[in-house]
Amino acid sequence: MGRNKKKSAGSFRRFSALAALMVIGVGSFGGLSVYTALSPGNLRSSSTAPDADISVPPAEATPQAPSSNQTEGELVPQSGRSGANVQRNIMADGNVVSVYSPRERDSNSPVLMSGQTYGQDPRMASQPNEELLEESPFGKLPTTGPDGLRPMEQYARPWSGARGTRIAIIVGGLGLSQTGTQKAIRDLPPEVTLGFAASGNSLQRWMQESRREGHEILLQVPFEPFGYPGTNPGPDTLLVAGPATINLERLHRSMAKITNYTGIMNYLGGRFMADEKALEPILSDIGKRGLLFLDDGSSAQSKSTPVAKAQSATAGFADLQLDDQVNENAILRKLDDLERIARRNGSAIGVASAFDESIAAISKWSVEASGRGIEIVGVSALVSDKPAP
Repeated sequence: MGRNKKKSAGSFRRFSALAALMVIGVGSFGGLSVYTALSPGNLRSSSTAPDADISVPPAEATPQAPSSNQTEGELVPQSGRSGANVQRNIMADGNVVSVYSPRERDSNSPVLMSGQTYGQDPRMASQPNEELLEESPFGKLPTTGPDGLRPMEQYARPWSGARGTRIAIIVGGLGLSQTGTQKAIRDLPPEVTLGFAASGNSLQRWMQESRREGHEILLQVPFEPFGYPGTNPGPDTLLVAGPATINLERLHRSMAKITNYTGIMNYLGGRFMADEKALEPILSDIGKRGLLFLDDGSSAQSKSTPVAKAQSATAGFADLQLDDQVNENAILRKLDDLERIARRNGSAIGVASAFDESIAAISKWSVEASGRGIEIVGVSALVSDKPAP
C-alpha cells in the first residue's frame, strides 16, 4: 500500500508540472496575440488590407477659426458636421466605411459637440449657431452653413423618427401681446411650434424663452392681404406692386429681428400669395437660406406650392385653420378633424392664433392625442425631408 501511494503521488506531481507548462504556454500565446493585435503598426496596416479599396478621397473639413470676441474658457458651439476629418473607404463588397479622426483646433477653448445635424443641443437652444448667420445692412440673416447645415435642421425640434401618425400645430401671432405670448410659452406643450410676428416686441427675449422651453419657432412675415391698406399687417409688408429688390429688403429686415427659427410663415397675405411673379423671388431667397416656408392655408388662391416646387424651395401647406371660431369647443372639434386628416394621410398641419381659447384647447387635446398614439412634432419634421409636392 505504501509503494502504491508513493507512485500515485509521483504521478500527481508529474501531471501538475505538465498542466502548469500548458497554462504558461497558452498564456504566452494569448499575450503575443493581444500585443500583435494592438500594435500601432498592425493597426495602421489593417486600414490598407487587400479587401479595402480606398478610392474615395477624404472629405475636406473647413477649420473652425476662433471668433474675434471669444475668450479663454468660453464654451464654443459647433455644428454636428464640424470638428472632424472624414475618410471614406469602399470595401470589396461595395459597402462604404467612414473613418472619423479629430481635426486640429486653432483654440484652446472648450467646444460643445452634440453630434446632431437635426435639432440643437438643449444647452444651446436659445443661442444661435454663428455658422448659420451672415451679416447684412439689416442685421444678421439666416443662411446655410459652410458644411451644408441648414437652419431648418439646426433649430428643428427632434422627434422620434417613427412613421406613425404625426401632427404639427403652429400657434402664431406671438410677440404682439406680452400676456398672450407669456401664456403660450408657459402653457403650450413643447411639441407645439410657435410663430412670432416680425412686427412684435421683445422678439429676441421671447425667442430665447421659447427655445429654452423646447419649442421650434417660425417667423411670420407680413404679406399684402386683400383690402390693403385698409387691412394692414404691419411695417415692412411685402407688396405685389413693389419691386423685387424692395420686397427682398423688407423680407431681410424682418428676418433680422430674431434668430433660431426653422422657417418663414406668411402673416396674412392673401393677395401677395396669389401672385406668382411677386412670390417667386421671395420663396427662392427663403429656400437658398436653408429655411422652410409654411403657407398658413388661409387663402384658397395661394400659389405657394407650385412656386416653391419651381424654385426648389422646401415648403408646406397647412391643412386646417383651427380657430376661425374662437370658441374652445369649436377648436377641439377642429383638432379632431385634424386628427382624422392625419390618420388618413399619415400627417397633418394645423394653424391657430395665440387666443386664450386656442391655447387651452390645444393644451388639453395634445395630452389626449398622445394617449391615442398621435405624435405631435415640430413643423420641420413634416416639410423639411422633401421638396414641395
